[in-house]
Amino acid sequence: MLGGSKLAHFNFIGDTLIGEGVNIEAGAIIANYRNELDGADIKIRFEGSVIETGVNKFGALIGDGCKIGANAVISPGALLRPNTIVPRLGLIDQFAYD
Repeated sequence: MLGGSKLAHFNFIGDTLIGEGVNIEAGAIIANYRNELDGADIKIRFEGSVIETGVNKFGALIGDGCKIGANAVISPGALLRPNTIVPRLGLIDQFAYD
């Protein structure tokens, strides 16, 4: 987590890189494991390509200035560009299977 970022209470932020000036409201979850894929490595979609992380536990890449609302869920391998706003109860899921 970089400078100026804030986490509220009751968050789970698993294995995630959080940029500067990010605000994550209460109850938000950044998951780090896809149990529906039975141990498969996490992949990240980026500009039409897929980045292989090489690990089966990885959260998300959260850009500078993002705001994540209360009780939102960010799935493993998600990439939030700078200044993205995720609404309360929002779901961000960027499937990057094969």
